Amino acid sequence: MSAMPPRHCFTVPQYEKMIDNGILNENDRVELIRGEIVAKMAIGDAHLGCVNRMNRLLVRSVWDRGVISVQNPVVLADSEPEPDIAVLVPRADDYASAKPRAADVLLLIEVADSSLDYDRQVKAPLYAENSITEYWIVNLEHKCLEVHRQPRPDGTYADVRTLRVGDTADIAALPGLSIGVAEIL
Repeated sequence: MSAMPPRHCFTVPQYEKMIDNGILNENDRVELIRGEIVAKMAIGDAHLGCVNRMNRLLVRSVWDRGVISVQNPVVLADSEPEPDIAVLVPRADDYASAKPRAADVLLLIEVADSSLDYDRQVKAPLYAENSITEYWIVNLEHKCLEVHRQPRPDGTYADVRTLRVGDTADIAALPGLSIGVAEIL
């Protein structure tokens, strides 16, 4: 019987120290997920276009009710993911003094083409466990929007629904704001 070598997990402060000391930089395309440094998937044209479109739509719709953060880190208990888009609670310094935490998040969005399974099986439980109240997966493969709400401590969401072209999506934390799924896709 062969033994597996132990894995070394990093804390968020250790990970941030590697960034501060230049061991990791923005060109490394990595994020900290559950203590492990994980390579981020390559961004294809459809993914890039969708993120840009969502950014434009959200900036126009949200205005000063939130901060739109594109592919920037959010600090969680044992992770520092970089979701495609985060809608954050407004702060006077626009988060220049500290990265956003789970309590600052109104909505996290991942755009999924080749990353669909990862976004469902790894990111969704991570976000639910950290009390991210709303998480969207823009599913480019099946041309739909998966909306996850009401996080549970067990890493699931109590309310999961799939919206399609013709439906509209609202952000629970921003009443009155809705976006057509067709506009997103």
